[in-house]
Amino acid sequence: MMAGNSTIIDPRDDVLGRARVTDTPELEAFYQELAARNAGAFWKRANAIEPWEPETRYRPTLWRYADMRDMCLRALDLVKPEEAGRRVVTLLNDSDAGRENVAVCGWLFSGMQAMRPGEITPAHRHTASAHRFIMEGKGAYTVVDGHHITLGANDYVLTPGGCWHDHGVVAGGEVSIWQDGLDIPLMNSLETNFYAVYDQPAQTAVFPVDDLPLSYGGGSLRPEGIGAWDKPYSPVMVYRWEATRDALWNLAKVSDGTPFDGHMLRYSNPLTGGWALQTMGAHMQMLKPGFRGKAHRHTGNVVYNVASGRGYSIIGGERFDWGTHDIFCVPAWMWHEHVNLDPSEEAFLFSFNDFPVMEALGVRIEEALQENDGHQTCAS
Repeated sequence: MMAGNSTIIDPRDDVLGRARVTDTPELEAFYQELAARNAGAFWKRANAIEPWEPETRYRPTLWRYADMRDMCLRALDLVKPEEAGRRVVTLLNDSDAGRENVAVCGWLFSGMQAMRPGEITPAHRHTASAHRFIMEGKGAYTVVDGHHITLGANDYVLTPGGCWHDHGVVAGGEVSIWQDGLDIPLMNSLETNFYAVYDQPAQTAVFPVDDLPLSYGGGSLRPEGIGAWDKPYSPVMVYRWEATRDALWNLAKVSDGTPFDGHMLRYSNPLTGGWALQTMGAHMQMLKPGFRGKAHRHTGNVVYNVASGRGYSIIGGERFDWGTHDIFCVPAWMWHEHVNLDPSEEAFLFSFNDFPVMEALGVRIEEALQENDGHQTCAS
């Protein structure tokens, strides 16, 4: 069957309601006249731009921590932070779309940043929101709109869009490495990205150290006697690893978790119960020893960082083995399932996503695999 002088690739398109026009010389001349007027015939591209189901341009990709850590440490000797602006090693999805959009997956950006004791990343701000997952080191901190926040391994920290922020490691600290996540590709696709540099290399903190997490980090407990929080993002700003881990352990005492993700907690805004940021969400999940999850898929992209443990994930029928602080991604609408290979220790997976955008647009959809008892056939 021909449509627009091209063979119908998907047999489902050969049905009333889909484009299946056979071109003629008269139509070809008509198309040329449309093109001369910066116009076109919708039926020529309708099936391609309105697929039967989501079609991702991105590939599952895994970055080994040992390899990327070495790259980050080499960057320490090659580039000065004050010259780089941000000395980040970018994680590019193994796809043309990833390289073109400087994306880790979908409209998400990610990279890894290493800093020596005494170094700073000059203060700046941008429309894009950012969050970070601390992978190793000691003495790291960030200053966000004058709030000084200390950072430790496996902490999750926010630097929301439009906020002045700078980062550093105290002189007595250790080389620190963290993963950045930003919505830069989304902001650029919307043509809304602004960038500005601060009038000083770094901000002077104007609040007590860790004032926000100490004020708002009590979960359902809210502070009295201080001004009401009126920002569109979580006031907690940093979510400590120990508290998150303990919360997962407590959850496991009273819940079986989900068949797909084990025990999972959302990093949320305690004032609203919603996501901590407006455009990106994040989770920490725990896979019990020997856990073998079932497969599901959803709209929205997810980037994982293995907080601890060893196992593998099957993504789109391909197996990806992972260990502590390896990073991997699951593109939108792709089947995936997770397995903890350790028979005695839990595995913890940090992840961030673009679910808040999907939910705001009303297009977040999820479904479970029904065949083969919920498991994919692995091609590798």
